[in-house]
Amino acid sequence: MLTNLSIRNVVLIEALDLAFGPGLGVLTGETGAGKSILLDSLGLALGARADSGLVRQGEAQASVTATFDEPDADHPIRAALAQNDLDIEPGEPIIIRRTLKADGGSRAFINDQPCSAALLREVGASLVEIHGQHDDRGLLNPRGHRALLDAFGRCDTGAVSTAHGAWRAAEAALAQARADVESAARDRDYLEHAVAELTTFAPEPGEEATLAEDRATMQKGARLTEDLVAVAEFLDGSEGGLARLRQAARRLDRIAVEHPMLAEALAALDRAVIEASEAEDHLTAANEALSFDPARLDSIETRLFEMRALARKHQVQPDDLAAFQAEMESKLQRIDAGEEGLASLEADLKTKAQAYAQVAQTLTAQRVAAAKRLDTAVASELAPLKLDAARFRTAVAPLDEAQWGPQGADRVEFEISTNPGAPFAPLVKIASGGELSRFILALKVALAQEGGADTMIFDEIDRGVGGAVASAIGDRLARLAQGSQLLVVTHSPQVAARGAAHMLIAKSSEGTVTRTGVRPLDPTERREEIARMLSGAEITVEARAQAGRLLEGV
Repeated sequence: MLTNLSIRNVVLIEALDLAFGPGLGVLTGETGAGKSILLDSLGLALGARADSGLVRQGEAQASVTATFDEPDADHPIRAALAQNDLDIEPGEPIIIRRTLKADGGSRAFINDQPCSAALLREVGASLVEIHGQHDDRGLLNPRGHRALLDAFGRCDTGAVSTAHGAWRAAEAALAQARADVESAARDRDYLEHAVAELTTFAPEPGEEATLAEDRATMQKGARLTEDLVAVAEFLDGSEGGLARLRQAARRLDRIAVEHPMLAEALAALDRAVIEASEAEDHLTAANEALSFDPARLDSIETRLFEMRALARKHQVQPDDLAAFQAEMESKLQRIDAGEEGLASLEADLKTKAQAYAQVAQTLTAQRVAAAKRLDTAVASELAPLKLDAARFRTAVAPLDEAQWGPQGADRVEFEISTNPGAPFAPLVKIASGGELSRFILALKVALAQEGGADTMIFDEIDRGVGGAVASAIGDRLARLAQGSQLLVVTHSPQVAARGAAHMLIAKSSEGTVTRTGVRPLDPTERREEIARMLSGAEITVEARAQAGRLLEGV
């Protein structure tokens, strides 16, 4: 609900601060007093086009601030703000501020956080509905008619939304499977050749490292063979170093007892024999490990180079060749099994599409029934509003299958015919002026505000009518305002008398300076204003008496 409106330097308004409450609030004033300026100011705050002509003459900047109660937890404004990274603290009201410079530049803020004009329009539309001479939002926007009808008829779209999601998911799964099969089929020749080549080669994980290590070892053996042979000759044989050490040890063993020093020498020779024997064993093992076989080396190198060439060809690491082979074999298997898989997915898609069509058809039936009830409800409101020649209908038409969505398979639009025999057409294309506002009022009453904004504003809904019709308008506005907030700019005393609050818009002049002001009226002032509306410039005793009767009859 709109609680406060502050306006600075907008056309004839220099400074204005207004407070609003729930229920029906009326704004009256003489023609030219500036009622349109007030609505233009609020429209600016709600995201209307920034026109530099709104800036008061001689001022550099205009500003408008609109304050609204804290929105409910499930109010759509919360989702809109969250999507744009704007936060509302618990218990915090919504404060919208718009500034407009004389050179045309403008800025917008929500709770002192900068925002775009587009977001401001979205937020404004969820907070306030303005119905006037040139309104193109709210009930006049066909995009919202389906949701309004669903709310009126308590039509449950949950099952349709769920079925639509399942249908589209099955559709996406089939499309992806077809794309995979088609892509794989295009590569069949390559896959078959690659699998055959890799099967023949039979790579194993870790094989490259083993081959490279064997090759390096054998290459070392080739370099060290001459040295190993020479060392073996020094140690081996009857004239080798080891044999001579053993001979020396045996000879010394016979005389070692003759002197302690000889015994120590014998011990040293024994140790040397042992060490030399171990060296001979190690040399033998090394010679075996480093044995050089040209045929074996050629075989290792051939295998290693072929493996690396295959890896480069398929753009994988040599150790990944075995896994790559398994992947290629899997793709071939998917190609072979593809038709069977596609058939299963096609059957699933058909089932999901039929399920969606069934629940959508049920929803359509609910909407058609709700449309008939809504048409009857609106029709009952037309005659009292001097629209007795008009006809209203809720058109529920099928959408093309390509347009079916989570909200069903129907297009819903409110249509009217203003004269007998005239064809039905969209509301905004036929009705105009006060007639348009009265149609909207009839719709609003019938819909009982389902899906509407928290605050509604009607601009001159009573234009061109009076008497019983004006009384009917006032009665319906008062009913519509129960439990919500409704503001109406009116020229009708019958409408003004139904207001829970009454504000007077007046223009004043001081020399060459003209200002527009707005002030709330007390009961006495209110009766005087209604009397003026009844009689004109000169207020008569009878006009005051009639004003009193109107107020007492509320």
